[in-house]
Amino acid sequence: MTEDRLLEATSRLASALTPGDLDQTLVRITTAAVEVLPDVHHSSITVKHSDGRLQTVAPTAGFLLDLDGAQYDLQEGPCYEAAVDTVHVTSSHLARDERFPKYAPVAVAAGIQAQAGIRLFDAPGSNGALNLYSHQEGVFADLGILGQLFAHQAAVALDYARHVDQLRESVRTRGLIGQAVGIVMERYQLDEARAFGFLTRLSQDQNIKLRVIAQRLIEHHRTGSEGPDTTGTPT
Repeated sequence: MTEDRLLEATSRLASALTPGDLDQTLVRITTAAVEVLPDVHHSSITVKHSDGRLQTVAPTAGFLLDLDGAQYDLQEGPCYEAAVDTVHVTSSHLARDERFPKYAPVAVAAGIQAQAGIRLFDAPGSNGALNLYSHQEGVFADLGILGQLFAHQAAVALDYARHVDQLRESVRTRGLIGQAVGIVMERYQLDEARAFGFLTRLSQDQNIKLRVIAQRLIEHHRTGSEGPDTTGTPT
């Protein structure tokens, strides 16, 4: 790739990967992969959850759900390996790739001749990989500096989006707990500290997250029902 084309691609990449919330960012990453990276016709992201479950998100074409799923079931293929074992996996000639004897015929039958998997992130509870698909044989042998730049920019955007989502969830949780504390204060004529302590004890005694206890209490308050088990209600 010439310097001018690299600069143009870099500029397009920076524009395409402006982070938003997590779902938006995932879609922007796969869309940008098709628009910016050479010879990429389709893209998806594989997320490996803490329980080992593999999930496809933000596919640019519906049939990728089947292709990714085949790799999960067969436990082979660039998509699977990049998410589970290896940071970077490429297959420029899937039809002749001896590493994937079960998966390769499935991909070729779907019109995919070359594929690459790039690890995007490693988090305490999950990791994920970007999956690149091409109808053209012989590509992805060397994704070069643009591939590295894409992976870096995508990882930065994802990290930002995850923090935004975590912050929003934290604010939402605090709001729920605050509402629940207010309900308990009014219902049992308690001050704020004792009301919060009461909810905390319910959470511990029932082994349910405080956020869930708060949500249930608010829902029952709205419907006028008794609400969650309040054995030990303070007097």
